[in-house]
Amino acid sequence: MFRLMLDLLTDLNGKIADLDQEIARRAREDEVSRRLMTVPGIGPISATAIAALAPPAETFAKDRDFAAWLGLTPLQRSTGGKQKLGATSKMGERTLRRLLIIGSSAVVQQASKRGAPRGSWLEQMLARKPRMLVTVALANKMARIVWALLIKPENYRAPVAAKA
Repeated sequence: MFRLMLDLLTDLNGKIADLDQEIARRAREDEVSRRLMTVPGIGPISATAIAALAPPAETFAKDRDFAAWLGLTPLQRSTGGKQKLGATSKMGERTLRRLLIIGSSAVVQQASKRGAPRGSWLEQMLARKPRMLVTVALANKMARIVWALLIKPENYRAPVAAKA
């Protein structure tokens, strides 16, 4: 019985490897996916999913609207000119949100181990906020970058850290 289960797992692993290769090939062939993969934390799976599942970028007036559609913006309970931001809404496109959070968690994990670039936004956030909050904030930032890349046909350029 266990030998049968191991054979099934081996077959499934082979099929998964074949599908991963197919996704990587399609991502390399698609111009939009290639541009999206220039963003740290976005790989072939995330890039092809965004290209396939996201509506045209022109449907959103600004980057915050796209991030809100994904469910990555904080809830606002503002009154009397006083802005109050709550927890992340999580109301939106679940699959893409999950992929962006997984990608940003990989970036945050590497920054925690190796250190983020000096003076960068990520270094400042990791110094004063919990890791999971930084991960979701980075996913929000990545969603906004994705919207900009979908609007403008150019590759991602990493911001230069300010010198103190």
